[in-house]
Amino acid sequence: MLLAVGAVAAAGILVLAARGVTTLPGAPEFLERYPGAYHLPPTAEPGFPWWAQWTHFLNIFLMVLIIRSGYQVRTQQKPPAFWTPKRGGKKISINLWLHQSLDLLWLVNGLIFAVLLFASGRWMRIVPTSWEAFPNALSALLQYMTLDWPVENGWVNYNSLQQLMYFLVVFIAAPLAAVTGVRLSEFWPKNAKTLNRIYPVEAARALHFPTMLFFVLFILIHVFLVFSTGALRNLNHMFGGTDVVNWVGFWLFAAAIAVTVAGWYAARPLVLAPIAKLFGQVSSR
Repeated sequence: MLLAVGAVAAAGILVLAARGVTTLPGAPEFLERYPGAYHLPPTAEPGFPWWAQWTHFLNIFLMVLIIRSGYQVRTQQKPPAFWTPKRGGKKISINLWLHQSLDLLWLVNGLIFAVLLFASGRWMRIVPTSWEAFPNALSALLQYMTLDWPVENGWVNYNSLQQLMYFLVVFIAAPLAAVTGVRLSEFWPKNAKTLNRIYPVEAARALHFPTMLFFVLFILIHVFLVFSTGALRNLNHMFGGTDVVNWVGFWLFAAAIAVTVAGWYAARPLVLAPIAKLFGQVSSR
């Protein structure tokens, strides 16, 4: 209770402070010059193609299960089952097998997204093409903090703060999660002394978990803004592939959440064991 009251009070103080900043000399002129977004190059196409919709859904599904399995690996005391590769190798918990398998699928999904993003020319939607992105991002942040949120049309152009955050997620946080995850995985060569000295496991461990926390925070803020800035239209953008306002995108989103929840509850030894047996041996100890 006290934590909730403290959070509300802190949020109120931030809003009041941000509103105070907008009254400082030069602030109104700054907000007028940098409204929160800049114009994209003329070749930038609006909308979200089918491949962006599908990779987005798969990203939701895989990320939720990756976070769940990663937390289980981090906190498990006694694994419910173990998995050993067919060709021999180290025995690992079935939760770690699930986590690493999901990681591989997530990387493939991300690679497909990145290839199509650049092949289609839509990369400029999430990669800054002007230095104006940075003052506009600051302007958008200030507008969010004052609760006088920037006018935007995600179908055509993200505001600059969104663009920088999506760039950070796709091109920095995701690769960081991948390279630290590989270092912690069983795929890493244990006897490569020089490589292990250059890239110690302690460094990967120190970065991997905070990166997961960053993804959790991003997801929470992202979902909050999707629903608080025009839920039906925003959901139609990514799930319905249209800029009209109706309930199609909402119901497709609800179906995606239902599939993800089903995957969450299905990710248990009774269901995982038959799948894991296709790729190795499963045992209780």
